[in-house]
Amino acid sequence: MIDPESLSPERGRGQGEGVASIGHDPHPDPLPGRERERGIDSVLLIAFGGPERPEDVRPFLRTVTAGRRIPPERLEEVAHHYDLMGGRSPLNALTRAQAEGLRAALAADGRALPVWVGMRNWQPFLHETLAEMKDRGCRRALGIILSSLQTEASWSRYVEDVAAAREKVGPDAPEVVYAAPWSEHPRFIEAIAARARDALAAIEPARRADARLVFTAHSVPVAMAAGSPYAAQLETVARAIATALGRSAWSVAYQSRSGSPRDPWLEPDVADVIRALARAGARDVVIVPVGFVCDHVEVLYDLDVEAKGIAVACGVGFHRAAAVNDHPAFIAMLADLVRRGASR
Repeated sequence: MIDPESLSPERGRGQGEGVASIGHDPHPDPLPGRERERGIDSVLLIAFGGPERPEDVRPFLRTVTAGRRIPPERLEEVAHHYDLMGGRSPLNALTRAQAEGLRAALAADGRALPVWVGMRNWQPFLHETLAEMKDRGCRRALGIILSSLQTEASWSRYVEDVAAAREKVGPDAPEVVYAAPWSEHPRFIEAIAARARDALAAIEPARRADARLVFTAHSVPVAMAAGSPYAAQLETVARAIATALGRSAWSVAYQSRSGSPRDPWLEPDVADVIRALARAGARDVVIVPVGFVCDHVEVLYDLDVEAKGIAVACGVGFHRAAAVNDHPAFIAMLADLVRRGASR
């Protein structure tokens, strides 16, 4: 998930359940095998985190915005988004499901490595997870950053936070090496294409062929994007998915912009794209959130409430593909990343 310069709905620290809340021990002792031979004895899924109870929402937002001058009214506005979603984010539960799916996939392939979850901004915090990993004998983990597209906010800060967490744990903290970027991985493309296909199937057959696909990612400052492959990765992934679906009419858009209106951020905004498609005669749009691996508030509110409202006002049918979440093809991708090991 993106962590932009200013507040957007899904950014923070607080209290929630860790992977250990799953009904059996999810962290078997590190086992020998191909990963052990490469020095990798565990897997760490690195995610953003989110509040799991209504009483945690505001502490979460305060932690996310620590050190930033965010007006209290803005915090309340975002807190209200969570209130509308039941006072919680499903991100943590979905990340646990991804971890459980990966754990099962590795075991089925004869590589029963322990799979851990560490959150940048919510329990289990990265330093808490790394401390427990240390106590359980893990020494070298393969870190998988659960962000599909690369920029400073969605990738580099995750690496920096892991480094800070290791320093907090101390000299015996597990080393973390990283899986390669995976936005163009065939199984990721397969998973998103399957989600988009399901969304298209819900459209009335007579209108389905003319539905327009819109692939979205979180907007970031133009200056930040300029030093990263972020926008190019979005275009590449969108084109690959559209090709897999046999669709020639598609667009990319950015969403969930935050920060000063004086600073340029990546465009076009999804709202503007929906309005333009309506003016061009589109009857249905299918929003495909490529830049998000879980259905959380930036999807459930920013798309399902705000973007949908714009589409309805324009007389356009609104349809949204689910994020990959724990789709079997995405889990297979995670397992393949473990099989390949650390990026060279």
